[in-house]
Formats: sequence, structure tokens, C-alpha cells
Amino acid sequence: MSISTPHRPAAGWPSGASPDRRAEPVGGATPPHAPAAGPAALRRGRALAPGVAASALAVAAAYAVHRVAGAVPMLTAALILGVLAANLGLLPAATRPGLRFAATRFMRLGVVLLGLQVSFGDILALGARTIGMVVTVLMVTFTGTRWLGRRLGLSERLSLLVAAGFSICGASAVAAVDGALGTRPGDPEAERETATAVGLVTLCGSLAIAVLPPVARLLGLSPYDAGRWIGASVHDVGQVVATAAIAGSAALVPAVAVKLVRVAMLAPITAGVALRTRRGARTDGRRRPAVLPLFVVGFLATMALRSAVTVPPGALSAATAVRDVLFAAALFGLGGAVRLRELARTGHRALLLGLLSWVLIAGVSYAGVLLTSR
Repeated sequence: MSISTPHRPAAGWPSGASPDRRAEPVGGATPPHAPAAGPAALRRGRALAPGVAASALAVAAAYAVHRVAGAVPMLTAALILGVLAANLGLLPAATRPGLRFAATRFMRLGVVLLGLQVSFGDILALGARTIGMVVTVLMVTFTGTRWLGRRLGLSERLSLLVAAGFSICGASAVAAVDGALGTRPGDPEAERETATAVGLVTLCGSLAIAVLPPVARLLGLSPYDAGRWIGASVHDVGQVVATAAIAGSAALVPAVAVKLVRVAMLAPITAGVALRTRRGARTDGRRRPAVLPLFVVGFLATMALRSAVTVPPGALSAATAVRDVLFAAALFGLGGAVRLRELARTGHRALLLGLLSWVLIAGVSYAGVLLTSR
């Protein structure tokens, strides 16, 4: 699966910098003609505005699609709209900086809010057998997907991003691991691979909504075990909720609880990737990332808050709605990086990796559910 270069800042702009930056004179004095910080920030805001506005419109359109066709999740609709807009030539060059901003910053803010869904009490209530099963499935899928990626001749980075997205929590995990890799901002190849990984987990997670409920019935799983299977194998939290709702109301609680175990693994996996990247950076000169990116620290903080105090249901609902809006805007930005012509020509290996990883996690988690059933 090949993705064209995502949205770049306007020509000559380093990430987060003004095009008018000049060397400071000796002694640190600022010459009269040096641009003030205010005008620079204003120019930056003007550069981002078209793309951010396009993302806002896309979120509204994706919500409308979801309201009309309830089986289509808003996040999936946002990604599809981004792909369509890019390939129909509806995204002018002026939208690129803002769409890139949405794809990175909005996604990371959404990850922070994701922590409010995770409570240590909910996880412990599953019992040691189920928790052990979920962690085992996650590690087998994570390791197996990376191995499959290497066998298919894909890059280590793409294989790692796909492994994180499929084994942990979809696009959120892709964003977290991407932040832990210490990639140079504006690297077109890295951004293509990130968009590819997000596209794959969104595609396969959306397929799971239609496929897993009838398969669970054919396999004779009880509603409780069907929920555990869905929670252990479907990628994104929203996709888990949608799939379990179709499987039946009795499947929803175990599905979400199992899924939260996987979400809680986001921090240790990200820290492990960052530590490995830091060791490699000593020898090849790459930027050394923090052990935990700032937004992952925020995720841990909101997770601790949810575990320590009772968050009002209204506040949780509002945080979930904001998170979904942020994720939808980010997915629209990432979808705008997809070029279907290149996808059809060169993307078969990445697509095969996604499908194989999907089969792997579904099969291993099904075996785990059978081994730990009541």
C-alpha cells in the first residue's frame, strides 16, 4: 500500500518556523527590522486556517454520513472523505499545512482524552486469566505482524506501525508509536508510512464490524465470549463498540473491558519503542525521542484521573465527543494523503500485511477466548 507525500508546509517553512528567521547579531541584540513573534504566529495561523477549516467541514460531513447510515462509523467516513477529496482534486495546495497539523496534533490530543476511558478497576474486574489472555494475544500479534512485514519486504518502520495499530488500539497506537520513533518532522517517506498504517487499521477494523458478529454466532460463542473476542481482536475503541453492539447488548460490557486492557498497554509499548530508538540514535545520529512522548504522558495522566476519582458521566460523554471530533479531523487529514493510483500500483504488499495481521489477531484471540472461557 503506497501513500503519496502528505501535506507539507508552505515552501521553505521548517516545521514550526517562520520563513523570515534571520541570524541574530553579535551580542544577542535584535535589529529594528527583525519580525516580531506576533506577526510570525499570525502568518502561521493563516497558513493553517484553510486546512483546519477543511477538516472541520469534513467532520460535519462525516457526522452527517454516520447519522444517515448508522452502520458507517464517523471516523471511517472521515477517512473515506479525505481519500475522495484528495483523489478528486478537491484539496487545493493551501490546505496542506492545516491538514498536516490536524493529522498530527489533533490525533495526539485525542489520545490524551482516550485515557479517560480506562480505569484500573474495570481492568482488574476481568480476572487474571482474561487479562493474561489479552496481553498474550497483543504480544503475539505485535511480534507476528513485524515478522510478516519483514518477510514481505516492507520497511521496519511501516511494519512496526502496522503491528502497533493492529495489536493495541488502531490509529491512536499508530500515532503514539510514530511519536516514539523520533522521526524528523516533514519526512515525506515517514508520513507516507504513517498514513498507510492508519489506512490499514481503519479498513480492517471497519470490515470487522460487518464480519465478526455473524462469525461469532456461527462459532456458537456465548454473548460474553463473543464480547471478549471482539474486544481482543478489533482495533479501535469505536469499532469495538460498534461491533459489540451488533453482536448484542450482552457482548458490549466484556468487549469494552477487554479492549481497555489493550489500550492500557499503549504506554509500555510506546516506552519500549522509544528506548530502542534512543539506543539506535546514538550510532546513526538520529534525533533521540523522549522515553514517553508528551501526549502519552497526558494519556497516563487522564487514565490515572479516571482511576482515582469519579468522573461525572456528562464529563465523560463530552470528552468522548471531543475525542471523536479530533480523531475524525485527523483521519480526514491522513486520508488526504492517499493516492489511489499509487495504491493500486504498488500497495499490494502493505495491504497483504494488513489482511494477514487481521487474520492473525482474530485467530489467536479466538483461541485465547476458548482457552479461558467459563
